[in-house]
Amino acid sequence: MGLGLISAVSKLQMVSTSDHASIVSMNLFVALLCACIVLGHLLEENRWMNESITALVIGVCVGVVILLFSGGTSSHILVFSEDLFFIYLLPPIIFNAGFQVKKKQFFVNFMTITMFGAIGTLISCTIITLGATQAFKWIDVGPLEVGDLLAIGAIFAATDSVCTLQVLNQDETPLLYSLVFGEGVVNDATSVVLFNAIQSFDLNQINSSIALHFLGNFLYLFIASTLLGVLTGLLSAYIIKKLYIGRHSTDREVALMMLMAYLSYMLAELAYLSGILTVFFCGIVMSHYTWHNVTESSRITTKHAFATLSFVAETFIFLYVGMDALDIEKWKFVSDSPGTSVAVSSVLLGLILLGRAAFVFPLSFLSNLAKKSQNDKISFRQQVIIWWAGLMRGAVSMALAYNQFTMSGHTSLRSNAIMITSTITVVLVSTVVFGMLTKPLIRLLLPHTDTKTDSMASLDPSTPKSFTVPLLGSAQDSVGDFDAHEIRRPSSIRALLSTPTHTVHRLWRKFDNSFMRPVFGGRGFVPVEPGSPSDRSNGHQWH
Repeated sequence: MGLGLISAVSKLQMVSTSDHASIVSMNLFVALLCACIVLGHLLEENRWMNESITALVIGVCVGVVILLFSGGTSSHILVFSEDLFFIYLLPPIIFNAGFQVKKKQFFVNFMTITMFGAIGTLISCTIITLGATQAFKWIDVGPLEVGDLLAIGAIFAATDSVCTLQVLNQDETPLLYSLVFGEGVVNDATSVVLFNAIQSFDLNQINSSIALHFLGNFLYLFIASTLLGVLTGLLSAYIIKKLYIGRHSTDREVALMMLMAYLSYMLAELAYLSGILTVFFCGIVMSHYTWHNVTESSRITTKHAFATLSFVAETFIFLYVGMDALDIEKWKFVSDSPGTSVAVSSVLLGLILLGRAAFVFPLSFLSNLAKKSQNDKISFRQQVIIWWAGLMRGAVSMALAYNQFTMSGHTSLRSNAIMITSTITVVLVSTVVFGMLTKPLIRLLLPHTDTKTDSMASLDPSTPKSFTVPLLGSAQDSVGDFDAHEIRRPSSIRALLSTPTHTVHRLWRKFDNSFMRPVFGGRGFVPVEPGSPSDRSNGHQWH
């Protein structure tokens, strides 16, 4: 009895000690997040720094301090967890990007974005895999299987769409933002699909049937993930429009929007689809329909709530990656041969530069061939910025590398440790060096960036950035002339083919007004019992 009591007390003490350690960790982490926000504000006007780089640098510095205090035994207070990243941190960032994206720019350039994101990722993955296979023969990395080399291609083909949000401005460079960020979302989804396919297929017998099966699998994932996001967004719009929850509680409206957005991501993960694509398209649909069905106070709340959640998650990720960069367990393996790790990192950085150039310039050329207007074409200077802005590697690459080369964050193989430390080096160098040079490069290549065309987006403080622009609409369409400003019907097949975007826009607007809005709401279809004075005045102006 006495022994049992003593063991129970000792267990309780162990639990309380671990609880206390986790409380200390969270205190430090929250304090660092606050420091990142304050420093980010102070460096707002700096032409070199942005918040992602600031958070990364603070993370590395704190890692060094912890390393010194712990006597070289530990460098971080939280071990990098891919579950934490993919399940909790990534969804709010991608959802908010879809919720705030300028839909006109995104859908007008949809084919180019898909080409860059899907075909471009495959090209980049192939070049990185082939290059790594040849280079690692000369560098003493250790035993790597075919699956490992293909996984390296998928890991380093994944661009960092989170960092892109930080270095490009949607209002200053709308075309570049929509292309690079849109490509980033598709690219992340493609990289994860590629990575999972590499792990599931038997790679000893690569033939045409496996390639076709992979292509079919990818198309299925792309289409099914997009449809799931659209359907979840439409369901949220229908529920809020029919029940008009705001007449009792605006809190319930906001909570329902947030939870249904998160539900779309988790449903995609449950069905082995791409949660990234699903939650992105759910954000676009919610911005077009659901957001207009809630009360005015809920519109302001959701706009800021989604942006704040996204901002905190972004800062958390970079701080997290920075602190994990000095993982002493992995660096011990390469301490006897630092030259090998430097060589591997340099080769990978070179292949990333080459792999991105190999698809950005040729695919931009093909995209320009299909465009009649000179204004719609991607200039060479813009192509250079697209190439450069997509070079950054971030948490997606880290998460995939940890999945492939570690077991629960730990590794005992030298070759695996070299790949983890090389991934960390590539992430740090690409984010800090390439990220710091992106803003000056844009100023150098595009000195006269015109922001007037997008000034409409900032007129109404209660409106997310994209909401003055109808889906596939013209940037100049204001709320007042939404119905009056009609695009003329093409007079011939040639005219239809020469202006496909306008034709799709006209057909979409007709279908949206006739079928979608009466059922799912959206701009102009406010509930019978208006929730605010402005809702009453705008009541049914679109009927």
